[in-house]
Amino acid sequence: MFGAETPLLTVVGIVADLRYSKLDAVPEPEVYLSYARSGNSQFGLFGFTALVRTTGDPLALAPRIRTLVSEIDKTQVPDAVMTLEQALADSIAPRRLNLFLLGTFAIAALVLAVIGIYGVMAYSVTQRMHEIGIRIALGARRADVIRMIVRQGMRVTLVAVGVGLTGALALSRVIEGLLYGVQPRDPLTFVVAAVALTATALVACWAPARRAAQADPTIALRSE
Repeated sequence: MFGAETPLLTVVGIVADLRYSKLDAVPEPEVYLSYARSGNSQFGLFGFTALVRTTGDPLALAPRIRTLVSEIDKTQVPDAVMTLEQALADSIAPRRLNLFLLGTFAIAALVLAVIGIYGVMAYSVTQRMHEIGIRIALGARRADVIRMIVRQGMRVTLVAVGVGLTGALALSRVIEGLLYGVQPRDPLTFVVAAVALTATALVACWAPARRAAQADPTIALRSE
């Protein structure tokens, strides 16, 4: 674009990096010229983008904007008038769809995990009702029974969360292209995920443990 035949230009300021095509695009060197200068054959003009700030409905000004552009240069015909929010939404639409699908699958996986943990703990408690009845008959407090069952369930859960975090760290680079402003190995994200999974498992273990602690020891002992 610039060469020996290019007329001298005066630099009047420097602006910060701008991502105008994609949010994850690497900023490239750019030069901003006035509209009058850009019409020079030395630089060429393939089109331009005009930004209009308004306090009202932006789209209501579209006819007036078209008229003003036509008055300035009749060769320029605005072919797309949209709000900044619409332009941003269009640029991130594919990424938003991918993240929505990932989020849906993640929620489904969390629900299945809760159902699975609850089912395993409920089955385990049912199989151990005779043992639990003996413990209660020998003087074990109901709080001790709840603590024992929850502790056993959480021990398995913590091992599973550790294995899951290890796998997530190993596969974090796979989703790097879908992230913006977040590192693929963001510590806060992993901590929040681990705490959420642990809390969910705790709730799933609590219900069967509470039901076992409220069992009548005479009925539990009579079951075998």
